[in-house]
Amino acid sequence: MDYPSKIVEEAVRQFSKLPGIGKKTALRLVLSLLKQEDNEVNAFAESVVRLKKDLKYCLRCNNISDDDICGICADGRRSKEIVCVVEDLRDVMAIENTNHYKGVYHVLGGLISPVDGIGPSDIAIDPLLIRLQVEDVKEIIFALAATMEGDTTTFYISKHMKNNDIKITTIARGISVGGELEYADEITLGRSISARIEYKV
Repeated sequence: MDYPSKIVEEAVRQFSKLPGIGKKTALRLVLSLLKQEDNEVNAFAESVVRLKKDLKYCLRCNNISDDDICGICADGRRSKEIVCVVEDLRDVMAIENTNHYKGVYHVLGGLISPVDGIGPSDIAIDPLLIRLQVEDVKEIIFALAATMEGDTTTFYISKHMKNNDIKITTIARGISVGGELEYADEITLGRSISARIEYKV
């Protein structure tokens, strides 16, 4: 595709790096920005810069946050005895939308996938294992995708847990095998959390 401007071409190239954004969609976004007022474009650009500059990761659970400790971990009404292990922020948001879960989380930031070169040291497993040793955790819920990577990650963590007094459960398989949590409807996901089952190593 020929562009009338190198500036437009570069903007399209940058937008098209985003997942799910092709060149045509990127061009529509760029042209839309051109029609907006300067203050709106500046606010958009500033919000993107702040994502990398000011966003933090919770020191306790690795969830994204505006502060050192996220709102969920800081909430005194949440049970700190139950930790739900998820892959990323999208899973936290999906589970929170069910209003069925009142514990806290641990965000791994990925799953073990040898095929993709992702090992245990590439995701936040060690901080979780340390957390389980120093905090008074009674139950850990594995809410990971029902895939080979999810099952491998669950197995690895459960085998390396040193505190045998912690109850290990997984969400019920109301979530389809191979399915991603973010695409599950809220009722199914909520029931999966409520009807979680004990995980046997």
